[in-house]
Amino acid sequence: MASANSRRPAATLVAALLACVATAALAWLGNGLEPRWPLMWIAPLPILWFALRSRVLAAAAVAFIAWFAGYMNLSHYLHLVGVPPAAWLSGVAVAALVFALATLLFRALVLRGRPVLAVFAFPAAEVTYEYIRNLSWPHGTSLSLAYSQLHCLPLLQTASLAGPWGITFLLLLFPATLAAAWHLRAASPQQATRAALAGLTPILAALIFGAIRLALPAPGPSVPVALITSDAGTNDVPAADGVPAQRLLSAYAAEASHLADAGARAIVIPEKLVYVTPATAPAADALFQPIADRTAATLVLGVDFESPAVAWNQSRVYRPHQPVLTYAKHHLLPPFEDKFRPGTARTTWPASTGIWGTAICKDMDFTPLSRHYGEDGAGLLLVPAWDFNIDRAFHGHIAILRAVEDGFSLVRAAKNGYLTVTDNRGRILAERRSDAAPFVTLTATVPATHSPTLFQVIGDAFAWLAIALLLIALAASFRPTRTRIAANPPLVAQRQ
Repeated sequence: MASANSRRPAATLVAALLACVATAALAWLGNGLEPRWPLMWIAPLPILWFALRSRVLAAAAVAFIAWFAGYMNLSHYLHLVGVPPAAWLSGVAVAALVFALATLLFRALVLRGRPVLAVFAFPAAEVTYEYIRNLSWPHGTSLSLAYSQLHCLPLLQTASLAGPWGITFLLLLFPATLAAAWHLRAASPQQATRAALAGLTPILAALIFGAIRLALPAPGPSVPVALITSDAGTNDVPAADGVPAQRLLSAYAAEASHLADAGARAIVIPEKLVYVTPATAPAADALFQPIADRTAATLVLGVDFESPAVAWNQSRVYRPHQPVLTYAKHHLLPPFEDKFRPGTARTTWPASTGIWGTAICKDMDFTPLSRHYGEDGAGLLLVPAWDFNIDRAFHGHIAILRAVEDGFSLVRAAKNGYLTVTDNRGRILAERRSDAAPFVTLTATVPATHSPTLFQVIGDAFAWLAIALLLIALAASFRPTRTRIAANPPLVAQRQ
């Protein structure tokens, strides 16, 4: 009869397969276009459990394969929006490699008797990666694990302190804590307890903070807002300058006039609605400025503004009895918006409830611009947008985190997406699909006074703290120690 020792390789292979499938499935379902947010809290746990019971190469290989497979849930979307396969496969591979290296660091620190540092090093590695990617990538924060938690409102409030980096950190701190404490429970109960307390305390504190912040009343007055969009026919592509543009603008103006007469004080119309030039922009202004003058409403319209010298993806802001304001989109979507020049200035104005401002679609994928709006004291941000239908939740809801980080409410009107109204706590107050009718409108009342946050003061300081923590952990992983925890305990008990 085969001994238990001869069965260990088979048992290890089974454990590797189960851990890989479990983490891949949890990551697939817990992240991506329609995330089931509770699953991401435990997605890394099977891999971390396996890593503490296997050799280095096996742990690295299983971690890489599991995370790579989990991220493949975005492959259909990335192909649909035109990302070359080589680009997204290499991106997924880098993410999987970072996860594998973070797993090995966690393993090394636990087995070298530094479990408390291990549970913090694992999330610090992912935060470091997300932050560096955000600085060098044209899509900013858009693949951060933090966005898997948009419906976990207590955790979401962490963004007001530490931005998306704090959410990602706490999200991965949880499985690392469970894995380390469980592994140490028999060999070193005291270390297991210390690791559990160290890891779970900040998570509990963050959730308590979030619950309290959600319970506090919104500061200042609220304002009635309205959003308009149309995906009917060819309305979801910019109308050509001239008669087609005037026809579409007139239809939107009629809807806006009705909503303003009904009491809306801020009205948002999507991005790149029509093409305009310096010669034809006054005709567009002549349709919307009288509505603002007559009703005391503010209207924000997105256009493709093209002159012989420069093209802008532009918002035009109509205020009662005031000159037209303009804003040029800062963060452009390659390659679709390569013809535009990026904007460099913010646009704010005083309103009845305080400071209001405007940005456009992809601007909300990046933290600095929104933080500067928070520093300006903006209480309401009006955002024309244009999504790809399939990513109406995935990309359309990214902007919600900016509202929490920087203390403003958000009114975002998208073609091929959602009309969304969000307060500065990340609660969706009203939402409707853009394809629900030939012309879709949405009205809501939203708090419109700025709410100060720590994040708008300290910015990305937490990300830098995570980088420092990672460097400390890397140094500690190579330092000799007298205390070692047994690795690779038998997966099948040996016969006596």
